Amino acid sequence: MAFGIKRTELEEWKLKVLEGSEVVFLTHYWLHPKYPQIKTVTKAGSANLDLLIEWGKKYGLQPEWIHRREKYPHFDLIGETQIDILVKEGINNQLERFQLKKP
Repeated sequence: MAFGIKRTELEEWKLKVLEGSEVVFLTHYWLHPKYPQIKTVTKAGSANLDLLIEWGKKYGLQPEWIHRREKYPHFDLIGETQIDILVKEGINNQLERFQLKKP
């Protein structure tokens, strides 16, 4: 279940994913029974699968981890991996907005 974002933010992310010219990020609050300690997820997506795969390799993400739902392929980033990648990518607005920091 996703919450804490506006529909316009989701629509903007989808449009940028479809462009496929870069990897784009969307962080939102998230609840999942498998990960009760995790409160957020960042979707890192691009319709250009080659670009997304190469980007993921920089961070040790495996191509088989890509969610290939509909037309918006993406990695789900959670926990320390999420924070490390957002820091390295300079996505400070999402780090601050969702109060993400290393424990």
